[in-house]
Amino acid sequence: MEEHNLLVGERMRKLVELEAAGVDPYPTGFKVRHLAADLHQEYAVLPEEGDGAPEVAIAGRLMSLRHHGKVAFAHLQDDSGRIQIYLAHDALGTQLYDFCKRLLDVGDYLGVEGSLFRTRTGELTVRARTVRLLTKSLRPLPEKWHGLTDIETRFRQRYLDLIVNRQVADAFRKRSRLIAGMRRFLESRGFLEVETPMMQPMAGGAIARPFVTHHNALDIKLYLRIAPELYLKRLVVGGFDRVFEINRNFRNEGISTQHNPEFTMLEFYQAYADYQDLMALTEEMLASLAKEITGDQRVTYQGQQISFAPPWPKLTLEESLVKLAGLDAEALKAEAGIRETARRFGVHILPGWGKGKVLAELFDTLVESKLIQPTFIVDFPTELSPLAKAKPGEPTVVQRFELFVGGMEIANAYSELNDPREQRARFLDQLRQRDQGDLEAHGLDEDYLRALEYGMPPTAGEGIGIDRLAMLLTDSPSIRDVILFPLLKPAQGEQGGTDAV
Repeated sequence: MEEHNLLVGERMRKLVELEAAGVDPYPTGFKVRHLAADLHQEYAVLPEEGDGAPEVAIAGRLMSLRHHGKVAFAHLQDDSGRIQIYLAHDALGTQLYDFCKRLLDVGDYLGVEGSLFRTRTGELTVRARTVRLLTKSLRPLPEKWHGLTDIETRFRQRYLDLIVNRQVADAFRKRSRLIAGMRRFLESRGFLEVETPMMQPMAGGAIARPFVTHHNALDIKLYLRIAPELYLKRLVVGGFDRVFEINRNFRNEGISTQHNPEFTMLEFYQAYADYQDLMALTEEMLASLAKEITGDQRVTYQGQQISFAPPWPKLTLEESLVKLAGLDAEALKAEAGIRETARRFGVHILPGWGKGKVLAELFDTLVESKLIQPTFIVDFPTELSPLAKAKPGEPTVVQRFELFVGGMEIANAYSELNDPREQRARFLDQLRQRDQGDLEAHGLDEDYLRALEYGMPPTAGEGIGIDRLAMLLTDSPSIRDVILFPLLKPAQGEQGGTDAV
């Protein structure tokens, strides 16, 4: 810490000297004409020396600086990559070269104009003719600028992580391309992108515990949305047959490598479709996205190869428990047998849980982590799916699937319940569960029921977790690796800011 403070003090001294000499350490603008990556691509075969060397103007952060007598070599990093800079006394003149030698530090932003050439070792380099300080950095980069490995620091100071760990920046570029690819895919199939409220008078659309806030002017309680589902289906009622939203959701739940209280979902709805149609669409979309982002439908995630090439296997929830967890099929038919199975396998359940909830807990504990290759789990208990349509002739099971890849749930979809009478009965059952202490149960949304009474066509809807999908396509072990600013407990001595809840 003492060494760090000395380095900061030295940079502050240089800042004062710059200002005393009439140099603005934070000037306005610089005419950038080239990017590092573009230069490397365009001049891949540039000869070592010769007349007519290309003139360039580039700007970026100084990432290294090595002096050798009256010359120096540096690396400048812009948004696209890095390029070497050659600083020579005879090209810059005594005053400018002395300025670079005495007052520049790694971390400063520079604007450089000069000509391109290749060094004897073949490295593409800018022979600087002019150098302009664009921003003076007052803090040294970590670990002598070779990397930042402390996970807490990486997440708390993501800006620093992005500076020194270029693979991190690459992962977020892939995430951006993933979202853009989803948007293109759906728009090409006639889906309309919409926006729905993030603050809602009722929390609905998912079984989850919401964040609660208050609007002072209206003096009403509001909830940060746990899902956009009920609003998107209102739009289907209104005549938008295909809609989607790339949305931020908030759930007041735990934090883990797969969960962040604020997360991003793609949610879309298609009229005149059912959950079988969405399984086919999901296979097509994710297979094409994997190839677009990684170059192949096969990706490596945490040492395991995953193939997104369709078709993907389908198992009912109960089949997965029998085939993948080795449970007795007969024992799963009765509630007593299910509870005994849970006890035998050490799966914790609560007394008020019904058969469906216990089955889901068995699945989460014994099966989910085994689903590495893309797999559809279908036909869930009705009590777990208050907004889904029951299977014909099987009122205890709904037309629903969840997609699992890499041991994680990636998507959830179902044929939407559009009978307002049945939906009201389901909502009332959820109210009873909430009265019994289930904080995740739905409330009774009268306006949504009114919308259904006007008539919603047969519809299927799906939500895809963008954060988890980004984990898979960037080989990231934690959801925090693909969220730029994940929620963290405030560090000791810190209050407010982006680290605070």
